[in-house]
Amino acid sequence: MWGSKEVAYTTAIGFELAVRQLVDRPRHAAEKQQEQQKQKDAEGIDLKAGGRNKRVHRTAPKSDNPYLKLLVKLYRFLVRRTDSDFNKVVLKRLFMSKTNRPPLSLSKLAKFMAGKSVLWAAAAAAAEDKIAVLVGTVTDDVRLYEVPKLRVAALRVTETARARILKAGGEILTFDQLALLAPTGSNTVLLRGPKNSREAVKHFGPAPGVPGSSTKPYVRSEGRKFERARGRRKSKGYKA
Repeated sequence: MWGSKEVAYTTAIGFELAVRQLVDRPRHAAEKQQEQQKQKDAEGIDLKAGGRNKRVHRTAPKSDNPYLKLLVKLYRFLVRRTDSDFNKVVLKRLFMSKTNRPPLSLSKLAKFMAGKSVLWAAAAAAAEDKIAVLVGTVTDDVRLYEVPKLRVAALRVTETARARILKAGGEILTFDQLALLAPTGSNTVLLRGPKNSREAVKHFGPAPGVPGSSTKPYVRSEGRKFERARGRRKSKGYKA
């Protein structure tokens, strides 16, 4: 049997070991982390073929639409076999996201095809032989009363816009038809929709209420008691 001295001695040793473990534990963890970091540095990083490529851009569309994939295949061929920059731009835009392929209204389309002037007489006549090309959607615009005769090639044309273009004696082409008519993009006008006309873009910029800011605020509602505090009138600090 152990005496009281032996018990006290073993207890003291056990306590000392426990304290040493507590002190050494963070040190061991730090050493282990350093070893792992050294091992990671020794392994290096995985590089894609071609080295470090900082420029990340799409080389194919994200969409699984088979018709879009066929158009990509067609325009890849045209880019490879022709020297036309038109085909390169069309191919690049076929890869783009929906945000980067904004729709174009019928009124804007008519305006651009008439040399950015009001659609009458000679300007309208000059627009007839050229093909308007839009890698996106053509939408109707009720503010345009008279639709001129237009030749349009687009990914999509809304039902009402299609009806108005055809009624005016115009023509709507698909991109495979365009490739047969103008394989190098000759006699075409390549157009884009307004990218920054989305509702979301109106909320970007300096905070609403800051002097000089025209950013649209996010509000629950419009009324007497909304957006009427600090920064909106002189009695509440200042008026922007």
